[in-house]
Amino acid sequence: MQLVVILSFFAVVIAFAFAVYLYLWVKKQPSENKRIIEVSSLIQAGANTFMRREYGVLARFAGVAAVLIFLFLPEPVWNGSLLGQDGSLVRHFAMTAAYLAGTILSAIAGKIGILVATSANGRTAEGAKKDLKTAFLIGFRGGSVMGLAVVGFSLLGVMAVLLIAADATILLGFSFGASSLALFAKAGGGIFTKTADVAADLTGKVELGIPEDDPRNPAVIADNVGDVAGMGADLFDSNVAAMASALVMSQALDGGFGANTAMVFCYAALGLIASIIGIACARVGKKGNPTGALNASTYTTTAIFLVLTAIVTPLLPGFQWRIWGASAVGLIVGVVIGITTDYFTDDSKPIVQKVAHASRSGSAFTILSGVSYGFISALPAMVGIAVSALVAYMLCDPLGEGYALFGIAMAAVGMLSIVGMIISNDAYGPIVDNARGLAEMGGLGEETIRIADELDSAGNTVKAVTKGFSIGAAGLTVISLLGAYMSEVNEALSGMGKELLTGFDILDPTVFFGILIGAAIPAVFSAMLILGVDKNAQRMVGEIRRQFREIKGLKEGRKGVKPDYDTCIGIATSGALKELIPAGLVTIAATVLVGFIGGPSAIGGFLLGNIVSGLLLALFMSNAGGLWDNAKKYVEAGNEGGKGSDAHKAAVTGDTVGDPFKDTAGPSINTQITVVSLVASLLSGLFAAFSLFG
Repeated sequence: MQLVVILSFFAVVIAFAFAVYLYLWVKKQPSENKRIIEVSSLIQAGANTFMRREYGVLARFAGVAAVLIFLFLPEPVWNGSLLGQDGSLVRHFAMTAAYLAGTILSAIAGKIGILVATSANGRTAEGAKKDLKTAFLIGFRGGSVMGLAVVGFSLLGVMAVLLIAADATILLGFSFGASSLALFAKAGGGIFTKTADVAADLTGKVELGIPEDDPRNPAVIADNVGDVAGMGADLFDSNVAAMASALVMSQALDGGFGANTAMVFCYAALGLIASIIGIACARVGKKGNPTGALNASTYTTTAIFLVLTAIVTPLLPGFQWRIWGASAVGLIVGVVIGITTDYFTDDSKPIVQKVAHASRSGSAFTILSGVSYGFISALPAMVGIAVSALVAYMLCDPLGEGYALFGIAMAAVGMLSIVGMIISNDAYGPIVDNARGLAEMGGLGEETIRIADELDSAGNTVKAVTKGFSIGAAGLTVISLLGAYMSEVNEALSGMGKELLTGFDILDPTVFFGILIGAAIPAVFSAMLILGVDKNAQRMVGEIRRQFREIKGLKEGRKGVKPDYDTCIGIATSGALKELIPAGLVTIAATVLVGFIGGPSAIGGFLLGNIVSGLLLALFMSNAGGLWDNAKKYVEAGNEGGKGSDAHKAAVTGDTVGDPFKDTAGPSINTQITVVSLVASLLSGLFAAFSLFG
């Protein structure tokens, strides 16, 4: 175990060192266009202002949550003396400290996202003036800085908490801290950016017929701010949750730090090393395909990980090939999910082109076709998650009691083993999206904008692919967290002399009660976020119209006349902060109420319904939003009538609907299902003791 910890720490050091090298390389790239420098500064200032206010709100939430955690977890303070021989006081402090550490590191991950994106976006735009190869490398390496830093922080944090506390239950507190902050940060960032994006598209493209990122539009700065403000925290959370669920079960199987725990850390470290190699090898030719290059890097990283783990696994004490097989299945299924997602969202593939063609007949057909293909696209991923869970379960079940669910947890670890590469691809998207806007605002010419559009289209596709990875891993993670929940609640039931849970019978009224409510929560959560975008965007549309009406010469682009960008940033900020807390609290409050009403069995049903409904909606919205966005770009590239045509206006409407789908509600559900699973595990003892009908 000590050797594995050293290997993990060594991998983290290499990742941080390589991230610093890439960041310095990006900073050395030319940044000479005065207009781009000016706009980049506005984006950076706006993003920092938004995150400062958002983190202020979240700090107050975290403070209240920390007090409640200290009072109630791991067990209520009135259940015995805090200073008893069982070290209760130490455990209460440890749980609270772990929770706060999770929130702080998650917040740092979000801050890294802003720092990197605002350094790379303008340089990527100027790189596109030279050629596609240069711009791609700047954008991808900028994203890789965040990928390596976030994974390094998550692995370092998990190691520190587990080694210091020596208690996997405390690790659940760390994961809850990361997940709860990520839930609010992603929801807030998503509402912010889509408020501006929707308003800018509707008033600019549809009403006024001006380009997407025309500097005359007062919403464009807020749009670019939002693209970078929501990154980082949710990706940090996904990796922590996958590792936490596996380590909770591995410690139970090992009785402490043993072979299974060592295998979890070893695979996470080897995945980070594989990601470093894959990132270093990423290249695209001057006239190459950015989507192909990004996908090739992912496949290369996957192959490296499988080879490294196959070599190292026999060297681990008490190794089991079946566990390696479960991890490999998870990773391979993740790649398959990525391939199917690419098919439904890449504008060089037939599905996006069919939606673009349907746009010739009007926006209703854009919506109908996009919704239909979005739902169809969820099937391969859902089947993949189901197959990987089943295969992992069957592979590891012969190893003994508890190993079947541990196998599912290792499949999630396997799927997210190359998370460094996944995050790099995901962070690449907002960077090149910003670059496209900066190229237009900086007046770099049509050819530069065309190259930036090509990079942006690849970013939309790969963002959908990485969301597929994350959602798939979240599905496997929460299934394993369901096992952790059963373990925690059975420990509490045993201490009370009550009958233990062996499963969840859907014919049991309390279980069915939980299933129905759990299935409804992702839909309600999504509706609240999308309505938040809707209400906020309407306010911003009114402000944009006011400025074009009252600021003389703005519409004509008269020299020296500038829009009021700050007011639009203020509208997006205040609206996002107003809407983000209620949506997150609804999911947590629903979990607590179901637990205290129906007891442990009802919570089991609640988690089952939440997982299935949440995965379906997350996949549908992420993929539908991606294909609508790329259908618009396909039309803007000169197909189906090109810019200004009826097909273009219909495609813009589809993209406007898809924006909050793919960048607000869809990825936030991924975090929501993790949060409710962690809340259930942490409060399982209270549900067992104080429920009305359990």
